[in-house]
Amino acid sequence: MTIDIQTAARAGDVLAAADSQIAAALAREEARQRGTLEMIASENFTSAAVLEVVGSVLTNKYAEGYPGKRYYGGCEFIDEIETLAIERARALFGAEHANVQPHSGAQANMGVYMGVIKPGDTVMGMKLDQGGHLTHGSNVNFSGKLYRFVSYGVERERETIDYEQMAALAREHRPKVIVVGATAYPRVIDFPHARAIADEVGALLMADMAHIAGLVAAGVHPTPVGHAQLITSSTHKTLRGPRGGLILCDAAYARSIDRGVFPGAQGGPLMHVVAGKAVAFLEAATPEFSAYARQIVENAQALAETLLDAGLRIVSGGTDNHLLLVDVTPKGLNGQQAEDALARCGIIVNKNAIPYDTLPPAVASGIRIGTPALTSRGLGAQELRRVGVLIAEVLDAPDDAAVQRRASEAVQALCAAYPAPGVPAA
Repeated sequence: MTIDIQTAARAGDVLAAADSQIAAALAREEARQRGTLEMIASENFTSAAVLEVVGSVLTNKYAEGYPGKRYYGGCEFIDEIETLAIERARALFGAEHANVQPHSGAQANMGVYMGVIKPGDTVMGMKLDQGGHLTHGSNVNFSGKLYRFVSYGVERERETIDYEQMAALAREHRPKVIVVGATAYPRVIDFPHARAIADEVGALLMADMAHIAGLVAAGVHPTPVGHAQLITSSTHKTLRGPRGGLILCDAAYARSIDRGVFPGAQGGPLMHVVAGKAVAFLEAATPEFSAYARQIVENAQALAETLLDAGLRIVSGGTDNHLLLVDVTPKGLNGQQAEDALARCGIIVNKNAIPYDTLPPAVASGIRIGTPALTSRGLGAQELRRVGVLIAEVLDAPDDAAVQRRASEAVQALCAAYPAPGVPAA
């Protein structure tokens, strides 16, 4: 197919001219993002500046290696960009060293494992069904296949991390690394306590702050820096950057971590994404971002209170961060049914296991709800209470067409009043 790119560019439809099917699917996704309330805790809206650089000519450049030590020529401006990203990440979090090359949070975790331990070594991580991540030792993931993971969990009654269990398991198994951090945990993580446990058994402490990085940057959640020698994160979620990963560490581990990422776990970095990270780190250092992060937590707590008042059970009784786990079984539903009912009204959440769940993960007893994306749209605590009422009404009558219609209309009104940032208008 021959395309007149200059003509297409003038009309603003290069993609449509090159690939109408992808262009149509992209248009539908833009419409979905504009017209639904995105409440998946691991999703957010990045800025137009981040979108611009991620879609730039930087995607053309191969840059294996690190600034000043590349395996390809023509990297002088690439080095400038990566150096800025590194310096901004270090300044934002107060870290001694940063590696900005991981393609994702999972790749960041792989880079740390590759850098500081060997296959077969013992590691401790949080149980997947109680809030942990796949890369914290799931037997279907590389982490569980390559390393011997021992898993700690949460107390049955309080549903908060059982540090006594963590300490007992650490003494028994003597892990090389203890991983703290979670993908579905609504409470503050006690990094000093975890470091004390790690020190007692001679382990390194690794903090996976993928979900809370933006809150940490803004001072809304205690920082792992100064407690964990090794820190990993994704760069989207509460940090509101491009989809990618990040590693911070004490200077003593810098060389090991860099070698764990490249050549250990990855080849060439995605430089368009690294540039997007640099932009996001700059944005996250502003007073406006700090106010945004505080609003995320205020919104989550307002939502939790509303759902509690409506008769739903909130795991651990509430939230300290950006997410809440909702036990939907008091409504006679499972997580999949609740997710589907809300999706029909334009409220997007995900089914999620709750601690000591009796249902399989593909069904689950709960849903995970987050507030970062709605906060990026400008919704405040009052609006989140309205959303909480809508969620409760739908879950009270998931098959009632009239309830669904009213909820859908309310969702559309909120979406119109609070446009999705960075998403093209219809």
